[in-house]
Amino acid sequence: MSKELKARTKVFAHRCVKLALSLPNHTLGNHIKGQLIRCSTSTAANYRAACVAISTKSFVAKLSISIEEVDECEFWMQFAVDESLINLNMSEALIKESKELTAIFITSRKTVQKNMKNSE
Repeated sequence: MSKELKARTKVFAHRCVKLALSLPNHTLGNHIKGQLIRCSTSTAANYRAACVAISTKSFVAKLSISIEEVDECEFWMQFAVDESLINLNMSEALIKESKELTAIFITSRKTVQKNMKNSE
């Protein structure tokens, strides 16, 4: 599953970058563009880092960053829609993907944390 999620988060980042680059070149558009590029690529990079973590605590920490970053992606896409910078049709699939990735990561973190408690 980690191999699939690595690929999935990388594709997600690429798609978010393409969406971000379609935003208008003005103050707000450029701000959202930078934020969306940063948090989407961070989602993928931190998930990869979690997969090679040297400890369970490190895995949970990196996964937690991925959760925060993918949730931030959803925020910026919704914000861009709210500001009429993009239409919902352009971002709907990516917003859905961000919600699915968030749910997967949260479930994974809960499972690992439960297993940590049970092994103590």
